[in-house]
Parts: sequence; structure tokens; C-alpha cells
Amino acid sequence: MGKRMKYYLNYYGNLQQKELSNEERAAHCHELLIQISFFQHERLVHLLVTILFALLTVITLLANLFLNQIFLLPLEFLFLVLLVPYIHHYYVLENGVQKLYELYDNMSAKHSC
Repeated sequence: MGKRMKYYLNYYGNLQQKELSNEERAAHCHELLIQISFFQHERLVHLLVTILFALLTVITLLANLFLNQIFLLPLEFLFLVLLVPYIHHYYVLENGVQKLYELYDNMSAKHSC
């Protein structure tokens, strides 16, 4: 998903440098809105997954502290190892979508979309 986000950020960033007709700009604005909606959906799904893993990590940590069971340590470690990439991926999605919003605002400000 990071590669796709970078592709669209570069594509629409470079597109703003070009002189386009109003019809072309309106078509690109529409395409950008579609891509933004796809990324928003992806962002929501990854937010829910990240929250789930964060809750599982905290619950496992608390269970380990109160129950003192050695078998919970590998589970806690697994949740922590998985939580870090999920947070990073959500961070990339969130920042990318915010940049796409800015690109759309710039594109629609130049020509009404």
C-alpha cells in the first residue's frame, strides 16, 4: 500500500505542474476523489486492526502481570512485534491521505472541480 500511495502522490503532484484543460482537470479531480475514498477505506480498516492489536497487547500485558504465567510472554512478544508494523503502516496511510487532501485542494482551487 505504501508503494501505491507514493505512486499517486507523485502522479498527482507532477500533474499539478502541467497545464491542463478544465475538462482534463475535472476528470483528474474525479479520479483523485476515487483514490482518496479507496485510501480512506484502507485507513479505516487498518485503524481498526491497529486498535485491536493494541488492545490485545495491553490485555496480554495485564494478564501477564496479574497471573504471572510464563506462557503469556511469547504471546505478548508476538503482539508487540505485530503492533509496531501496524502502527507504522497506519502512520503512512494517514499522512498519505492528508497529502492527497492537500493535492485535491490545490487542484480544485486552481479550477473548480
